[in-house]
Amino acid sequence: MPGDPAYPKARLEFNRRVNKFPRVIVFCRSVRDVVNAVKWAREREVRIRVRSGRHSYEGFSTLNGGIVIDVSPMRKVSIDRHKRIATVQTGIPLGMLYSKLWTKRLAIPAGTAPDVGVAGLALGGGIGLLSRKYGLTCDSLKSVEMVVASGTNSAKRIVADNNRNADLLWASRGGGGGNFGIATSFKFRVKPIRDVAIYRILWPWKDLEAAYSAWQAWFPTVTDRLTTTIDLQSRQEGKIESTGQLLGSADELKRLIQPLLRAGTPIEVSVRTVPFIKAVEFFAESDLNLAPKFKISGTYAFKPLPPEGIRVLRRFLANAPNRHASVWSQSLAGAVARIPPTATAYVHRQARNILELSSRWFKDEEAARNADWVHRLRQALKPYTRGDYVNFPDLSIRDWQQAYYGVNFKRLTRIKRKYDPRNVFRFAQSIPPATAPRTALRKGSTR
Repeated sequence: MPGDPAYPKARLEFNRRVNKFPRVIVFCRSVRDVVNAVKWAREREVRIRVRSGRHSYEGFSTLNGGIVIDVSPMRKVSIDRHKRIATVQTGIPLGMLYSKLWTKRLAIPAGTAPDVGVAGLALGGGIGLLSRKYGLTCDSLKSVEMVVASGTNSAKRIVADNNRNADLLWASRGGGGGNFGIATSFKFRVKPIRDVAIYRILWPWKDLEAAYSAWQAWFPTVTDRLTTTIDLQSRQEGKIESTGQLLGSADELKRLIQPLLRAGTPIEVSVRTVPFIKAVEFFAESDLNLAPKFKISGTYAFKPLPPEGIRVLRRFLANAPNRHASVWSQSLAGAVARIPPTATAYVHRQARNILELSSRWFKDEEAARNADWVHRLRQALKPYTRGDYVNFPDLSIRDWQQAYYGVNFKRLTRIKRKYDPRNVFRFAQSIPPATAPRTALRKGSTR
């Protein structure tokens, strides 16, 4: 609580742009703790936020004057190697989960930032360097244990799988964190893994257009065993970087990246075979040592950016508010696209690649111009891209319901009405409960 020695650190979010002061922060060690915290809040009409890894870009996992229910102490993992099922408590950070699975030479398709909480990642989709082969994190999700609001002032634990509360499992595969209740445990299908091949290519900034054009034309033509990224950095930073991971050998990867090497004049190329856990560490390096305050938005490309679209990227990065601005893209399609858009809540199945638009800064007075730069860039890309990833939330998007969920939004509101009709779990861009259908009146009747 405010005044406790641990409170200043406990209230901090990953994005230091967010500066909120909760009334109380509860660090839960069990499902019972979560149930009790929800009941306490409901009995006192205290607003609730849900937190695991603190990575909500817009600070949806915290608030002023309410209760933050934090599951980060809940980090147990049990692995059935024979059935290839991992039962994972939702407070575990991704890097720790990768390490525990690696002891059994197993993995799930997930992201690269090691301190991201698995809960928000999986509930929003989960994009990473195994996506083209094995799909999103949510595609490996078999069941969810969740604490939901019940009755007037109570809470209860339920399980959602293909046989029980199947609609809630559907919603938990891409419907976003904190909308329906508090996830406390997941069951994932996991995949065997050992060595992988990784690459890194650097170009000078002048090759931005050549490198991006080559990358977006090339990645759909290669095997789904290869997932790849490209990071367009600001002109002040002065470089373009592409990386990727292949479920295969370094020799095969060297052959596959030849079209990229013919683009522009690469200044550095490395290709090597490493144990998968070393690849996890390699890709995590890019998420460290960043400016602590940031504005991020996202969008999807469903077809290659035309030359004028790439020139938009070049123009904005040439006039970035500081050296920390960038546009990062990752290849999708493959296994992601083999699932229909309405089969899970994650709707953007047919996108070729995702773009993350970001700017970072240190001083509070820099916030407005950095956020404005991101907003203007997203608007300028609208002729060539559409939608947004719910794990890249952006408060400036007015039609966020369509951007995040598309045709799945209405179904999500009906599921919300079923499991949280009183809208206990809500925030600035949370899914609202659908309005109850009006009962038709019989002829001659009155209300």
